[in-house]
Amino acid sequence: MTSHSDPRALGAFLRARRAQLDPRECGLPETDSARRVTGLRREEVAQLAAISVDYYTRLEQGRVRASAPVLATLARALHLDDDQQQYLYELAGRTDNRPRRRRPAQRVRPAMR
Repeated sequence: MTSHSDPRALGAFLRARRAQLDPRECGLPETDSARRVTGLRREEVAQLAAISVDYYTRLEQGRVRASAPVLATLARALHLDDDQQQYLYELAGRTDNRPRRRRPAQRVRPAMR
């Protein structure tokens, strides 16, 4: 079931998350030029997610709706944990398309038997 999306909230989340990331932690090379933004630039997020800068910009501006595969690449690029990924998919109105992670089977310790 797909919930209603809020493009402005999705854009705000994407902007806030990229501001929290250090380019070096994401494997991006250091540059000598001064950074005008805290965290990652739009261009860097687009590069890491293998999408165009224009498309990423439109996502932040709420002008396009992201597909589940694009959300998956953004989640990886922005180093989102499980809760953040779930929130990203909810904001995008794609809760039914989120890939499910299987938890490994838990073993009962002998002392617990």
